Amino acid sequence: MSASISNLRPDPDRVLTDIADYVLDYRIDSELALDTARHCLIDTLGCGLEALDYPACTSLLGPVVPGTIVPDGARVPGTAYQLDPVQAAFNIGTMIRWLDFNDTWLAAEWGHPSDNLGGILATADWLSRSRVAAGQPPLRMRQVLEAMIKAHEIQGVLGLENAFNRVGLDHVLLVRVASAAICAWLMGATRAQIINALSQAFVDGAALRTYRHAPNTGSRKSWAAGDATARGVRLALISRNGEMGYPSALSARTWGFYDVLFRGQPFKFERGYGTYVMQNILFKISFPAEFHAQTAVEAALLLHPEVAARLDQIDKVCIRTHESALRIIDKRGPLNNPADRDHCLQYMVAVGLIKGNLCAADYEDDVAADPRIDALRERIEVTEEARFSKEYLDPEKRCIANALQVYFADGTRTAEVTIDYPVGHRRRRAEGLPLLLRKFEAHLARRFTPVQARAILDVSLDAQRLDAMAVNEYVDLYAV
Repeated sequence: MSASISNLRPDPDRVLTDIADYVLDYRIDSELALDTARHCLIDTLGCGLEALDYPACTSLLGPVVPGTIVPDGARVPGTAYQLDPVQAAFNIGTMIRWLDFNDTWLAAEWGHPSDNLGGILATADWLSRSRVAAGQPPLRMRQVLEAMIKAHEIQGVLGLENAFNRVGLDHVLLVRVASAAICAWLMGATRAQIINALSQAFVDGAALRTYRHAPNTGSRKSWAAGDATARGVRLALISRNGEMGYPSALSARTWGFYDVLFRGQPFKFERGYGTYVMQNILFKISFPAEFHAQTAVEAALLLHPEVAARLDQIDKVCIRTHESALRIIDKRGPLNNPADRDHCLQYMVAVGLIKGNLCAADYEDDVAADPRIDALRERIEVTEEARFSKEYLDPEKRCIANALQVYFADGTRTAEVTIDYPVGHRRRRAEGLPLLLRKFEAHLARRFTPVQARAILDVSLDAQRLDAMAVNEYVDLYAV
């Protein structure tokens, strides 16, 4: 006969209270973090603007019911939509993630912390427009930047030691958690309400990673983060409005997150919350490609001039990589859609060797129909390099290395090209930031007139003006 279970409500799990206290009490004073957040803001919005060129993305955007008008709703940059904050968060988050071109965090768990900007910007814009309509002051962009830094930190620190991927769960769980906490804070929630929102985010469970992996890789991986950040906004709203929470959502025996979804193991933490993640975030600057492949594609472009005229003479291509790349993007066999292709190491390297470039359009069906790509994919061999795997997890290095070498049928071969850090890594910031700016300028040019693009660029690159600008006024700059 089992003992009865106590119905005494426990104190909230420490994971929940630590996040809530960080959100409420931590003061951002790192100029490096703030400067990086400004670059992250424009890079993230630029990625969303490019995604608007793809009908598969735009077909998901807009209100749930066509024609819905939301007074004082949040605007969706680059579109004419003005939506409730939950649906606006879905729209913005989906645009941001669609082309796999926004920032990345690599540790035990991978992810893209700028995915949270969907919820943050939608919430801040809606609050600002509502306040202006009521004769109150709007939120300022400085608050958006601070919200971004804290959302990055929550998602990134949770991912440092906790590999949700190893139990089959998708990293967008961490987007939902971070967005719920940060958006509740933007809404003026109390400590208890933020804890409640966080508990709700964990009670939701987690999406399966199956849509990211063979044989089921598909386009959901391009809108899953939009869905997660929108859900975070929804949970923040109801928690701020008084919905109860679940204090032992993580630790409850049998029914809590740890026992149900994390093999009974509590979360581990390498460090406390501060500004570490934003300061060390990885920007995708050169290629819209899964980040573990960035240095491999960079190596392929360096070898392109040497091999482009000898493609039919290639005997094999050898890639030495790290363990995470093997688990995520080492893929053989048919590739069924763009989402399948941008998560295939062999495809990305093959395109780089053939074309000397890799852009978002290279994942589309017309480019993939080039028979040279699959022919070269079949000759690519991928193996693990122990040093790369070790230094990938080293907190002092966070290396994302790949080595590439091409062998020809006549017995000759290229030199092996090894690249430890991609251009978007903190160790290559001085080289990367001018390229990031050019990337943003190109994204603006594809959507706006030169006058409108210049207005966006001028305020975005002026730290004092940007910080002081009302959120709704900044978002209005992106209206079409």
